[in-house]
Amino acid sequence: MFAIPDGLGIAIVAPGGYPPDEAALARGIALLERQGCLVHNYYDPAEKFQRFGATDNGRAAQLHAAADDPDIQIVMALRGGYGMSRILPMLDLSILANSGKLFVGHSDFTALHMALLAHSGAVSFAGPMVCGDFGSAAPSDFTLSHFWQCLGQSRHAVTVATPNNPAIEAEGRLWGGNLAMLTHLLGTPYFPDIEDGILFVEDVNEHPYRVERMLLQLLHAGVLARQQAILLGDFSSYRLSDYDNGYDFNAMLQYVRSRVATPILTGLPFGHIADKLTLPVGCQAQIVSQKNELQLAITGYPALRSCG
Repeated sequence: MFAIPDGLGIAIVAPGGYPPDEAALARGIALLERQGCLVHNYYDPAEKFQRFGATDNGRAAQLHAAADDPDIQIVMALRGGYGMSRILPMLDLSILANSGKLFVGHSDFTALHMALLAHSGAVSFAGPMVCGDFGSAAPSDFTLSHFWQCLGQSRHAVTVATPNNPAIEAEGRLWGGNLAMLTHLLGTPYFPDIEDGILFVEDVNEHPYRVERMLLQLLHAGVLARQQAILLGDFSSYRLSDYDNGYDFNAMLQYVRSRVATPILTGLPFGHIADKLTLPVGCQAQIVSQKNELQLAITGYPALRSCG
């Protein structure tokens, strides 16, 4: 088990939204400090601007400052929301990529994962955030355990129960994140060109027809056909109606599978859910899928040094 080094420096940045509940931020900081971390909070509630954690300039400055701080090892997003893609042109991606920091977050933070990967192949981490995970009223032991296990070593393996998946074996670069953000970046300099990869996607509050539409956009753009496998994480919090007339997530998935030659697997524990894996974006991965089980092995990513 990875032993968290006492005084491990973690920077909290708000490149997207501000916390709807400031108490969640306080809980997150307190939990990190109990785990022995030294927290550097770059978010200032007095700097909130519209729906964002600060102005565009202010949010970009937070990332640059955290990357420049020698006492920081992990840079973690306060929360998602929206705002990262607004500041991508303002970021010095070379400074971020060469800083040696481990950048962690998901949802809107996917835009930074993709930008770093497209710019230099730099690995970052799709994983928990301060408010929704560390600051939850009931933090998930699964999430926190997998987070520290993943960051504490340069290789990691998990086995998860999955429903009715095709039996395949595949190996390639692991990449992806929030589906809406991926399609948002398609055709921009911030979208990486990944051949023979393993693409993982998730989203929240997106009706199945919108999920289908985004997957078809990636299909028509030639992205899906160039992957070894597609892993679906959590897609929840949408609402069906009588108008859907039997068109639900399973119906959507059956249709997409009929149009996409690349194997599509479900059940990856990742997304806007309490229990989530930490996934290094840009690392090497191997998957072995059986009908009701998925084995995922990841290697070749930067890790923290243990004190134990």
